Amino acid sequence: MADAFPLGQTLHAQTGAHASATVDSVPWPIWCVVAGILSSLIGGHWDISWHMSIGRDTFWTPAHILIQLNGVLVGIACGYMILTATFGGDAVAQSTSVKIWGFRGPLGAFIAVWGCVAMLTSAPFDNWWHNAYGLDVKIVSPPHVLLSLGSFGIKLGALALMAGLMNRATESVRRTLGWLFVFVGADCVVQMGTMLTDATWPVNLHNAGCYLAVAIGMPPMLVGAAWGLARRWACTTVAATYTAIQLASEWILPLFPAQPKLGPVYQNITHLVPLHFPLLLLVPAVVLDVLLNNKEHWGRWKLAAVSGPVFVLSFLAAEWPFANFLMSPAARNRFFGMAYFAYFDPANFLYDPYKFQLAEKTRGQFLGVMAAALVVSVITARLGFSWGDWMRRLRR
Repeated sequence: MADAFPLGQTLHAQTGAHASATVDSVPWPIWCVVAGILSSLIGGHWDISWHMSIGRDTFWTPAHILIQLNGVLVGIACGYMILTATFGGDAVAQSTSVKIWGFRGPLGAFIAVWGCVAMLTSAPFDNWWHNAYGLDVKIVSPPHVLLSLGSFGIKLGALALMAGLMNRATESVRRTLGWLFVFVGADCVVQMGTMLTDATWPVNLHNAGCYLAVAIGMPPMLVGAAWGLARRWACTTVAATYTAIQLASEWILPLFPAQPKLGPVYQNITHLVPLHFPLLLLVPAVVLDVLLNNKEHWGRWKLAAVSGPVFVLSFLAAEWPFANFLMSPAARNRFFGMAYFAYFDPANFLYDPYKFQLAEKTRGQFLGVMAAALVVSVITARLGFSWGDWMRRLRR
């Protein structure tokens, strides 16, 4: 996208501004945005564990504060970038910005600000929801959906900000931004995985519906972030970071004591309860990288037509036998986390938590849903490539 300069500037000022548009350091607002996203990542895992271990005793939990701190930090950073570009008179800032509703700023800053508004709005909405309808034990509720949309908006804005900078950055700065990009992209995968928790719970891993849900949600996040990064083995790097984040959550949270404050209590909880072992996305990520590293010249629809089904089938090949292992006594330890249950979960009392809950009653139903997953994966992979291509072209 070509840079635009005020007509009243001298030719020397214009060429000087154009030259200085090259990014030679990571701006402090980017670090502030990443700090906010990290705060929300920690707070989000902590909050889910708090619900499972203690119960929602008040809105002002430390986890909730960390989540909302994301909106505050990102709002400060993006507000600064927008106000500086609008009123600061900086030719470089204006030349690398877009104009929306009379304000100027990087496109990613405007996207992230929208996410901040949605996140901060979700806080009183969530409090009202609990006061009106009581405590929830599900991750997906209307206030949580609004919170998640806002959080996604912040991450998409952050990735757009970093993509625009990487496309104008020196090599050393581009490397630093690349790793920050990987972290935020992996956090997108983490958040989508959290939204799919019910569908991908270990007892559902032999359901075709589980793989349909993964086919809907994961390719846009994984393929989009990796394709936007435009590096070899990008899918593997993003998936490995996702896995490291999830394992850190599973292994660190149980180190802290916790006790239920609400009832009914079915499990003897003494420490924070984490979510289950991460999905084996690393396997399809490696397979995708092998494909993409050799077929990047293909048309996008052709790439999507191959990448989507390859993702689903390689994930199925890895996760299906691994699910058998998760149901076995060998996985009931702190490493694999299959011995953890929420305080309100009647596991081992009213049902067997180590028995698959099959949703499809016949082989025909199973194959029909799996066929739908393969078709959907082509569309969602194509969305991922479109998003990645958009980020590759960003300059503002």
